[in-house]
Amino acid sequence: MKSQRQKKILDLIIKQEIGTQEELQEELKKAGFEVTQATVSRDIREMKLTKVSLADGKLRYVAYHKTDEDLSEKYARIFREGFVSMDNAQNILVIRTVSGMAMALAAALDSLDLKEIVGSIAGDDTIMCAVRSVDDTVSVMQQLREIVGVDTL
Repeated sequence: MKSQRQKKILDLIIKQEIGTQEELQEELKKAGFEVTQATVSRDIREMKLTKVSLADGKLRYVAYHKTDEDLSEKYARIFREGFVSMDNAQNILVIRTVSGMAMALAAALDSLDLKEIVGSIAGDDTIMCAVRSVDDTVSVMQQLREIVGVDTL
């Protein structure tokens, strides 16, 4: 029963924008699963579901993928969805994001494991990255353009 329920949870969060445990519990009940909030909470934890912020500010549950390749694509997708613009001042890269998405994009940026980036700081809609050199900054910007899918920004 547990594996069927968790399979249904994955199906639901893929097909619908579900952002609360109560919404998930209600959808599970509609699908014939009588569950408590504690069960839903435990499933979320076991399945390593997390919430991401959408462009409109709403939150949505998503599942972590298990392979490095899947994770890389997930982080690239998060970066594409929240990215607004970028610019540099010498070796400081400034990335503007959708409001409320800077932390998620900074985590995605960290996961890309770009050796040129020494560190980054995220606010609400801005990320500042310390890059090793001006040449490295140009290289990082080009790599990010490729992820976002544009030639120039």
